[in-house]
Amino acid sequence: MRTAEEYKELTINEFSKAADIYENGDAGIYEICKYDYPYIAEELDKEDYHDLLDCGCGTGPMISLLYEKNPTKNYTGLDITPKMIEMGKAKNLAGVKWVVGDCENLPFDDNSFDVIICSNSFHHYPNPQRFFDGAKRVLRPGGRLILQDYTASSIILWFMNHTEMPLSNLIGHGDVAAYSLDEIRGFCDCSGLKIEKLEACKKFRMHLVARKEKEGALGDGYFKA
Repeated sequence: MRTAEEYKELTINEFSKAADIYENGDAGIYEICKYDYPYIAEELDKEDYHDLLDCGCGTGPMISLLYEKNPTKNYTGLDITPKMIEMGKAKNLAGVKWVVGDCENLPFDDNSFDVIICSNSFHHYPNPQRFFDGAKRVLRPGGRLILQDYTASSIILWFMNHTEMPLSNLIGHGDVAAYSLDEIRGFCDCSGLKIEKLEACKKFRMHLVARKEKEGALGDGYFKA
């Protein structure tokens, strides 16, 4: 069993090698991120926001798409792999912040963002509850977490977590685990984030929208005056 730091080192090594191809036609398995973009964009269109954090942003393909649509918002990309952030910075997107950092230990002040997005990065986190706790902390009251990652039936998840991912570790990949919808629900409950949408999608994808409730929120979804 690897330690958290060993998993993170695998991830850094893996994506340092992948950075140059991450957004071109030779990205291979990393192309799966593109399946997430329509879901994320649809959720972002539902309400206004100003400050957005992309956790596990890679070279910033999602930020690039959002920036092209509206460059006036404040975008921040966070990734544990310096090479990925270097590639993001090279895009020279005015006003975009690029930060090398750990998504389990978010290097931001409390109540900093209106929305956090995370696409196909969560299964690399050895301590998943820390990510949810950190997301709750840095979101503003009323802010949303929009998360896309792997999920599947219990049998397939067992195979992924006990066979596929350990084998991927042997060839240098930093995958840790994929989770059931019930496990994701548990992470949200422990962090205090309120689930608004949690569903299994095509291609073994999971779609989560969870919100940091505003102060004075009542259990039935209404707010005190």
